[in-house]
Amino acid sequence: MSFDLDPGHCLLVVGPSGSGKSTLALALAGLVPSELPGEWRGRLTVGGFEVASDPSARGGIGGRVGLLFQDPDRQLVMERVEDDVAFGLENRGWPWGEMLARVPDALAEVGLQGFERRRSIRLSGGEQQRLALAGVLAPRPGLLILDEPTANLDPEGAALLFDEIAALKAGGRATLVLIEHQADLAWPLADRVLALASDGSPLAFGPPAGVLSQHGEALRSAGLWLPDDRAARIPRAGGPSDTGQPVVEAVAVSFAFDHGQPVISRASITIRRGDRAAIVGRNGSGKSTLGRLLVGLLRPTTGTVRLGGDDPARLPADDLARRAGYAFQDPERQFLASTVRDEVTIGLRPTESDAVDELMAQLGLPLDRFADRSPYRLSGGEQRRLSLACMLARRPDLLVLDEPTFGQDRHGHDALLAILRDRVDAGSAVLAMTHDRRFVAAFADRVLEMRDGRPEPLAS
Repeated sequence: MSFDLDPGHCLLVVGPSGSGKSTLALALAGLVPSELPGEWRGRLTVGGFEVASDPSARGGIGGRVGLLFQDPDRQLVMERVEDDVAFGLENRGWPWGEMLARVPDALAEVGLQGFERRRSIRLSGGEQQRLALAGVLAPRPGLLILDEPTANLDPEGAALLFDEIAALKAGGRATLVLIEHQADLAWPLADRVLALASDGSPLAFGPPAGVLSQHGEALRSAGLWLPDDRAARIPRAGGPSDTGQPVVEAVAVSFAFDHGQPVISRASITIRRGDRAAIVGRNGSGKSTLGRLLVGLLRPTTGTVRLGGDDPARLPADDLARRAGYAFQDPERQFLASTVRDEVTIGLRPTESDAVDELMAQLGLPLDRFADRSPYRLSGGEQRRLSLACMLARRPDLLVLDEPTFGQDRHGHDALLAILRDRVDAGSAVLAMTHDRRFVAAFADRVLEMRDGRPEPLAS
């Protein structure tokens, strides 16, 4: 690929999962090839520094570039929120007084005012993403690279973030490189769009309007999201199904971390066979915590949870894995093996292993291409699909999915929908905690919203 990006402009990078978008972001930040050696051809100059050949490039670029990783866990380093934002400023030698003033301002820019003394490990996935962004914004970098910044954000948080990005651009405070699947938010900000094919080669480059008019059908065929593709109205539904056998029941459940304020407060929910349920709500409202309670990864402070009539927190691991599958918001948290094949087949019975090849092909991770690859070297979207495959291969009665579609191109999104519909038709139940309105509109027949620590029917 070849392109120029002028100061103050915004480059939007789009492409299917695994097309190299995140690798390009790492290269622009000076981390490829210095931190991730590999074959390098061509010339990349960032802020006057030649990335591959200039010995001073790493330090020179590091002082000018801010990079937000796709996974916030990779760049949160301190236990307390305000210390994490200050970490980069300290490394740059900011005076103490200026740091004290800048940290709360950076947190306010991402909607985390008042979070200064919270523990970063106790934040929700979306809140962690905002915290990582605050740390990136705090030093006021000249080049800001954002890799899927809205992947775990609720709609309000995503809109707030893009308001801040628009303000950065309007004020000429940074040159922007944006990797983002939410086309309706991202395309209006772009001065140039770089579209990549699945093999990393350029499909198109130019002004957004020209790219859409000349290459729109080719981009859509390649699996890219385009403006208006995600526009969807969430159905107003919420009444519990009364036709299927209960798979999991929670009654008056409450939960608090470290004896603090309850995250879940007297919540009750029943999920039955054949249910296609979704829970929506703001970041930090307790969606992930409720999901973990339902599958026994957390034990309620008060109340009861019954999975197939038993307490899931007391079930043997092998039994639990075949009754319920849980996909973490961060897929790396559940990887155990060094290759994709070993990861997806861990603990499977022979009858379950027989269907793995077909499942992986359906999810766009065929084992003839991916079997020997490291789960940690996959793209974010590929990691998400692998984590789902590990759970789907066991065909549990209950599937609890935390942000199942983040980082997915159109093909991955539609493939997951098809598989989940098949599993429900076969008698499983699905509960998804998600901000993806398109997924909810296409899949769910029952929609709940977390309010005051409880799942309630979504209001009209």
